Amino acid sequence: MAKQERILAGETAAITGGARGIGRATAAAFLRRGMKVAIGDVDLEAARQTASELGPSAVGLPLDVTDRGSFSSFLDGAEEQLGPVDVLVNNAGIMQIGPFIEEDDLTARRMVDINLHGVIFGMKLALARMIPRDRGHIVNISSQAGKFGSPGGATYSATKHAVVGLTEAVRGELRLMDAHIALCYVMPYVVKTELGGGLGQARGLSELEPSEVADAIVDALRFGTVEVWVPKRARRTNQLVTMLPRRLSETMGRAMKADRVLAEADTISRRDYELRASRSQPGLEVAPEQPQIPTGAGD
Repeated sequence: MAKQERILAGETAAITGGARGIGRATAAAFLRRGMKVAIGDVDLEAARQTASELGPSAVGLPLDVTDRGSFSSFLDGAEEQLGPVDVLVNNAGIMQIGPFIEEDDLTARRMVDINLHGVIFGMKLALARMIPRDRGHIVNISSQAGKFGSPGGATYSATKHAVVGLTEAVRGELRLMDAHIALCYVMPYVVKTELGGGLGQARGLSELEPSEVADAIVDALRFGTVEVWVPKRARRTNQLVTMLPRRLSETMGRAMKADRVLAEADTISRRDYELRASRSQPGLEVAPEQPQIPTGAGD
């Protein structure tokens, strides 16, 4: 039986990390559907500029996803200006890559705080608003690294695996509560954003435009999809790999060069992004010495 399409017009969405990349594209896609959008970002100027460019139904608000108070204030501001939040997109995230044994602890902590704790804060705060209304939808941006551990991005992969497990567990809890709140997680391949710049390429897959991910998110809201693969054909690859013995699945991954997407990143082209990401969390103390970005293959 076909799922009944949900009408999105008139609903309010809040998007974290919404000033650029997937967040901005998702805001634009929501607005085309007649939604109202609150764009939250640690870079307030960029958030406001994006909102101004997208139109009067968008607002830009300050947001540090690692700070519960900041996240709560973001949702308060969204509801004060646009109405009750129907959709939260936990999009904010960073990816600092390199060999695991060379990764400094501050880098690991930063990724866990933004990529995982930021999602946890957002889900708890949004659910506190949605459950009494018995409606709402939370979209968590994971990655295909959240299904396949990616060499060169061990901690990043760990955070995205955690987002998948977190979403599935909370879905189960909501079901036991008989709460009508939808949760889903989105797993894109490499996207043409700053975060995805300078990465290697797997055979048979092409870089995605942010708009492709945004369109997949819109469809997930419309039809209630839980596990959102972008591109869709990646789902079939995952199904095949999980059926194969480990030796064969790993051989297949090596043949596709899937194990080199992060491990063979171009450090020079990623340098500006990596440095910006290292300063993207105001809540952390500055390390005594700023770590140097490795110049060898794999970062």
